[in-house]
Amino acid sequence: MERLKLVLQYFQSNSESISNGICIILALVSVKLYTSFDFNCPCLPQYNRLYSVGVMVVPPIILFFLGMLVNRHTGVMMDEWLRPEGNRSKNPAVVKFLCSAMLQRAMLAPMVWILVTLLDGKILICAFSVSVDPSLFSGFPNNTGWTKAVTRYVRCYSQAVGWSILLFFIVLGSLARFIKPFFDDHATFLQTRYWSNYLDVEQKMFDETCVLHARDFARKCVVQFFEEMREETAPVLNRPFFSVSTRDDWDSEDEDRLHGVTRQEQMNQLLDKWYYGKPELDVRRIAYKPRLCPGCSKKNFHSDV
Repeated sequence: MERLKLVLQYFQSNSESISNGICIILALVSVKLYTSFDFNCPCLPQYNRLYSVGVMVVPPIILFFLGMLVNRHTGVMMDEWLRPEGNRSKNPAVVKFLCSAMLQRAMLAPMVWILVTLLDGKILICAFSVSVDPSLFSGFPNNTGWTKAVTRYVRCYSQAVGWSILLFFIVLGSLARFIKPFFDDHATFLQTRYWSNYLDVEQKMFDETCVLHARDFARKCVVQFFEEMREETAPVLNRPFFSVSTRDDWDSEDEDRLHGVTRQEQMNQLLDKWYYGKPELDVRRIAYKPRLCPGCSKKNFHSDV
């Protein structure tokens, strides 16, 4: 149970871990789909290969596009690629890095499907069992023995192809991991990876800030509506709906979340500015903003004299 909690915490730690978890789930789903798939070969020479190609190709294409849809890097990459340049220049290396990460994760589930079908062998048996040379199995007395021999023969080739593809990708990945440091600048790779993560975090922070602003904006609109209705319907001498101290405390509490944006036109202008002219990657103005110490207050700055 503890190991399961650690695994879940890892997959929830950041967007990259979440994407890896989704890809692994898709790979497991592809295996489950294949094992529950009712495979019925047409047993007609003109349709066997067509049916086998469809089973081998169509599900991996569906899983590939599904992996692209559920991958968060897809949206981040497209936003960065298609956005206007504005105040911030585009970095093609970041777009390339995001595209590579997206394709690698999206290819996992289709490759698992193809490998499982090859190792199982039913696809190639359906496609090529009719085209096997009968002279290779002339020693069998009846058709039953000949059919079993052909099935074993084609399944052997199918499994050999499957294990060969798996070995090829493992060797290719290992060589790429060992050879890549000799040809790529590691500092450049760290910069590219940092800014690709930054784009993801920036978009999430912007969405979260917009959600908080929308919640407080909606609450103020609703409360303001009820307050205006009360002022219109209640007698003049009645006690107001909000006391002065409560109203001031409420305004000061939500002032930081609204950020001075209190009208629809202001919010639309802010969103347009965010899309068409994203801010420069320079936070010196807010990073070096002077702050008061926690124990200081306004009354400490006035003398008793």
